[in-house]
Amino acid sequence: VQLVESGGDLAQPGGSLTLSCAASGFTVSLYAMGWFRQAPGQEREFVAAISWRGGATDYGDSVKGRFTISRDRDKNTLYLQMNSLKPEDTAQYICAKGRKLGESGTPRDPREYDYWGQGTQVTVSS
Repeated sequence: VQLVESGGDLAQPGGSLTLSCAASGFTVSLYAMGWFRQAPGQEREFVAAISWRGGATDYGDSVKGRFTISRDRDKNTLYLQMNSLKPEDTAQYICAKGRKLGESGTPRDPREYDYWGQGTQVTVSS
């Protein structure tokens, strides 16, 4: 199992970025998938999750209404569309694979995920 994030960059406040998480070794559509972020000196924070069939999504309060999680079955890739970026969104963004096959929920607890990518850096600054 491997997860490789990309798309992180320097963005201006109010701008947009799209992060990608290319998966290999498993099928992303069979598991819940999540995005977390971690800033220096801070705990890992839940950002977004999508259920195995994509019928359910969940977002952290700080990103709700601005970020959108999605996935492409054909490309076996998870995405995070980030709009209206704020300086407080600056962090390392990490994607993760849910533990349970056919997870119908959208876990927020990092312990519900068993594989993690290395992360991609997002910096929001003028």
